[in-house]
Amino acid sequence: MNEVLVADCVGKKYGERWVIHSASLRATAGQLRALLGRNGAGKSTLLKIGAGVVEPDTGNVRFNGKTAERMRLSNMSLGGLCYVPDHDFLSNAFTVREHLGFAATLNPGLSVDAVAGQLGLDTLLGARPHELSSGERRRAEIAFACARRPTCLLVDEPLRNLAPIDAEALLSVLRALAEGGCAVVVTGHEVPALLAAVHHVTWCTAGTTYEMGPPFMARTDERFMRDYLGTAASA
Repeated sequence: MNEVLVADCVGKKYGERWVIHSASLRATAGQLRALLGRNGAGKSTLLKIGAGVVEPDTGNVRFNGKTAERMRLSNMSLGGLCYVPDHDFLSNAFTVREHLGFAATLNPGLSVDAVAGQLGLDTLLGARPHELSSGERRRAEIAFACARRPTCLLVDEPLRNLAPIDAEALLSVLRALAEGGCAVVVTGHEVPALLAAVHHVTWCTAGTTYEMGPPFMARTDERFMRDYLGTAASA
């Protein structure tokens, strides 16, 4: 496996409370991976550490074969990493078309209209983020990330505020991006939709992580099914 990004055995505490300890994040070229867990389990913190937004108290991050205790998003983005946080980040000063155009400046030949069309933004290119619904903004943010043609993409809650039909389309775009060679990791609570789309599941619980493998293997893990999904494992 070509692991583009690895946050290895990382720990982070706020005050006296350890949010995660000995947790790991792996982004592998060609795979769409889901980082699943309950609210407060540390998924967002782990993703931020992997993206170089938060500094871990223990462990280290390896990106494109280079290891450092403190990676920074500004440097990692130059190497192809793109991080989409779980909050609005597009500027209201620019239209959706302008945002996508900025993202595509390093990719000559990329069609802004084609990227917009993949995420159902064709009629919204002239709008500014504050004029969009929450779901439309989320799709515009993912389109912005895709227009950058990243080699590694980390997205916190990509399906937030999306209608089921839009969520399905977005996951198809992210899976196609991964199968084109990008290493993609997402978080979320839309378990059925995610398990139907991803290649690999990582479970974040009790401050650490477990590699569950492909979705069909996660569904046969008794502890994962009982403690996270609240159901019995498949036979």
